[in-house]
Amino acid sequence: MKEFNITVATTQNPKILKFEANHFLVKDNYEFKNIDEAKNSPLAQQLFYLPFIKTIYISGNFIAMERFDIVEWDDVKDEVAQQLVEYLNAGEPVVHETEGQSKQAITLYAEVTPNPAVMKFVANKKIVPNIFEYKNIDEAKDAPLAQALFHFPFVKEIFFDENYISVSKYDMANWEEVTQEVREFIRNYLADDKPVINEAAIAAAKPSKIDNEAAQDYDDTSLQIIDILEEYVKPAVASDGGNILFQSYEEDSKTVNVILQGACSGCPSSTFTLKNGIETMLKNMMGDKVNEVVAING
Repeated sequence: MKEFNITVATTQNPKILKFEANHFLVKDNYEFKNIDEAKNSPLAQQLFYLPFIKTIYISGNFIAMERFDIVEWDDVKDEVAQQLVEYLNAGEPVVHETEGQSKQAITLYAEVTPNPAVMKFVANKKIVPNIFEYKNIDEAKDAPLAQALFHFPFVKEIFFDENYISVSKYDMANWEEVTQEVREFIRNYLADDKPVINEAAIAAAKPSKIDNEAAQDYDDTSLQIIDILEEYVKPAVASDGGNILFQSYEEDSKTVNVILQGACSGCPSSTFTLKNGIETMLKNMMGDKVNEVVAING
């Protein structure tokens, strides 16, 4: 019999904690909001007897749980982890999985970003092959999911990257009031396997990385800057629900121009932080070739 161990991992949502097992638990992905929904999951049903559990996600080798505000995870996480270890090592079933489910089992997390106007919705699957950004419903004519989201009156802009969607809102709404509605809408849309971006738009999209052909249009300094942005900056920006694009390098003034997208675009703090953070990095790595970085909102 397998011996299970549990490792506790935080997420960007302080209410959600992941309990990662050292063996796979299920083949599909599951989300349960209450004990009735969890009728096919003996483990989830048992966990719902904990009064602070709001939602349970089971996928691959982990169990993620969203808590109510009556407790802090630091006060109960060790107890929950121990309960999971005892349950799994007793050989009890996690989920009674059945074949031929009518919908895909999609889990979707809502994560805050440094931009208070933007919420990041992260899926457990790849939803787009490239980066797409839409400022209004007309721009989204080839993006059915974006078009649908623009029907929410508070949605201002939408940004897609591989497994997440960053939604920018107008000030008329508070995320505390609308996050659950948007999250459920996106999750159900993806579970129904509806198209996110039309195939023609995907085929016509520019690659998010500079390919060999495009690299011929840049000088050596520009290519160095692009490499630094790709390796050191983009991963951190993506974790916050945004993206950064190299626009140009002005050799005379030694100015680097970049475009901020997604959660980074229009963020009260990120323009200053990214501009100065990138400036410091490029100056350290490229010496006197860089004097300034100018950040433009996409």
